[in-house]
Amino acid sequence: MLGGFSYSVKGASHEKRGIVCQDASAYMSGNGFAAAVVADGHGGKKYFRSNVGSQCAVEAALETIELFYADPDEFDLRFKADHKRIIKRIEKYAIMLWNDKVLHHLNTHPVTSEELKNFTYDEIEDIPPESYYGTTMVCAVMARGYSWGFQIGDGSLVAVFEDGETSMIMEYEESNPANITSSLCNANAFDMFASFYTEKRPVAIIVSTDGLYTSFGSDFDFLDYHTIIAGQLVNPETFLGSLQNNMKKRSHYGTEDDISVSCIYDKILALSQQDIINNKIAENKRLAAERKAKLLNK
Repeated sequence: MLGGFSYSVKGASHEKRGIVCQDASAYMSGNGFAAAVVADGHGGKKYFRSNVGSQCAVEAALETIELFYADPDEFDLRFKADHKRIIKRIEKYAIMLWNDKVLHHLNTHPVTSEELKNFTYDEIEDIPPESYYGTTMVCAVMARGYSWGFQIGDGSLVAVFEDGETSMIMEYEESNPANITSSLCNANAFDMFASFYTEKRPVAIIVSTDGLYTSFGSDFDFLDYHTIIAGQLVNPETFLGSLQNNMKKRSHYGTEDDISVSCIYDKILALSQQDIINNKIAENKRLAAERKAKLLNK
């Protein structure tokens, strides 16, 4: 039995400057699968509708996954036989759907004079309309006996497995020059995706925008945070409020960026592995104390 949750908070820097939250997040629990997705709209001048773009991204991802899982039994068979090819098909469809969504928004909401005031005529003419909506996207899916996901741009995907191991199982490497932002709005977006597939059983998979990662001092602390979340999934309703408050604090007193988190998890596995996860949390605290002591003694 699969469950999930998602939450986005506006960054402190955006509140100070009167800017809308450019993140979006969502999850879905369907027939034989659960999916989590986050998107982070770009902050540059030409991406002035990126908050809409990020919302379109999470919608496009979930609608695409739901479509492909219309017959979950058939999909499972085909996916396990050739997951790389099918993930590529899903990525391509999600890009197409995202483009449809943002262009529909543009047609129904033409660019306003207020939005144009920061551009010269030549500048706005040089910007492809889909770039107004530029955004990243990170998506994860848990299904029957396997998990997978894909990503374009920055952000994180962390899995907590039944043995207590917590890892960023998809190492993201941009396949484009350093001065080009990986984005759904790029003409070659299809070539910028990274993906993963595993048959190792996760208790939970958590995707987040880069505002969460940058609020931590080390990868150790970042991963330990996810293990703690997994340890609370037996009674998620009792900790979601504190998680949301913690995200707000991390934005206001740390990164100052928007933060989005979306989580999917196996409810039965979270219960059966609770002792193992809690033991891992205790071990992580001990190791963190040792690392801190070493730094103080240098």
